[in-house]
Amino acid sequence: MKKFLVLFITVLSLNSFAQDSTWKKMADSNSVVIHKDPRLDLLIKKQIQINEETSREARKIGKGYRLLVINTNKRNEAIAAKSKIYTSFPELKAYLVYQSPYFKLKVGNFKERKEAEDYQKKLSKYFPKGVYIMNDTIEVKLEKDKDSNTF
Repeated sequence: MKKFLVLFITVLSLNSFAQDSTWKKMADSNSVVIHKDPRLDLLIKKQIQINEETSREARKIGKGYRLLVINTNKRNEAIAAKSKIYTSFPELKAYLVYQSPYFKLKVGNFKERKEAEDYQKKLSKYFPKGVYIMNDTIEVKLEKDKDSNTF
């Protein structure tokens, strides 16, 4: 009986050892070693810097004028007006704002009132209910210096 018990314990210990060694082999064979070029970190930092600079420029705002094209509580009517603006005046940027319970469609980023008045006349043909000039915070495009583009 003792021989059987010793043999049984030996078999169990060998079995567990075999499982452990198999586990170690599996863990070693599934590992991945990555060799990264350190220049990649420099490129990533450079791209982050470029993104921050360009997004800062894109966020420039200032005082100016926009045209209030429509002020309605009907969403479909406001979306149809926005579509009409995009098809007829693709150079104008449209802003659809919801201020409960109204949808307001504002268009343009005008620095000068005269420029807004010119577009007001053009838009009034498409929107006979009225197009109104309003003071607003607008997106300002930065003008690049002509000297900086020389090669």
